[in-house]
Amino acid sequence: MTTILICLLLGALIPYALAFSSLPFRSKQFGSPDLNEPRAQGNQLTDAGGRVVAAQANAWEALAVFTVANVAAFMAGVDPAGNWSIAAMVWVVGRIGHGVFYTMGNAPLRVLSFLLGVGTSIWIFVMAITA
Repeated sequence: MTTILICLLLGALIPYALAFSSLPFRSKQFGSPDLNEPRAQGNQLTDAGGRVVAAQANAWEALAVFTVANVAAFMAGVDPAGNWSIAAMVWVVGRIGHGVFYTMGNAPLRVLSFLLGVGTSIWIFVMAITA
């Protein structure tokens, strides 16, 4: 179960890491981050800065699905020492890749990373359903 909890923690930290990684883009485009209206400023970012803000929003969405999948697996009694832990680790790798590739503007790898994350969340749901 420890592996899954660590993966959930990492998944929860990814959006924050992306938020902090937008700071250099904010400084470059606007001179400084706007601490009073950070969301409004984030919506005005362009290029890589805009992509990192979009990646952060997507990371929150993916975390919600991943969390529900893990709760379902836990409630269904899926063995955490088996494929569930593997799926959780693959999800983390996919989500980190998604943020990196999104920021870089590499759409094909971003889409593959997104599909890897969605696929592993579905895999965890399937494990719960068939437990």
